[in-house]
Amino acid sequence: MRTDEKEKFADYFGRSTRALSDYLGIGFQITVSFVFFVLVGYWADQKFGTTPLLLLAGVVAGMIGMVLVLMKVVRKANKKDC
Repeated sequence: MRTDEKEKFADYFGRSTRALSDYLGIGFQITVSFVFFVLVGYWADQKFGTTPLLLLAGVVAGMIGMVLVLMKVVRKANKKDC
């Protein structure tokens, strides 16, 4: 490989790695926000004997959390474009 090709590859690889880490971070945030609320709902159901009411409330809260994370990411992406 010539040095130009090596520099282009290193630049491309670096940009790809940064983009991949951004997407993995978003996926991790979405997963954690959803799983946290579902587990809290499940735990509360077991504690209070309200199966499946609080679990469903946890699912709804987790979905709201996912939407909020996605809205934050979209706003941040739109600021970068401007």
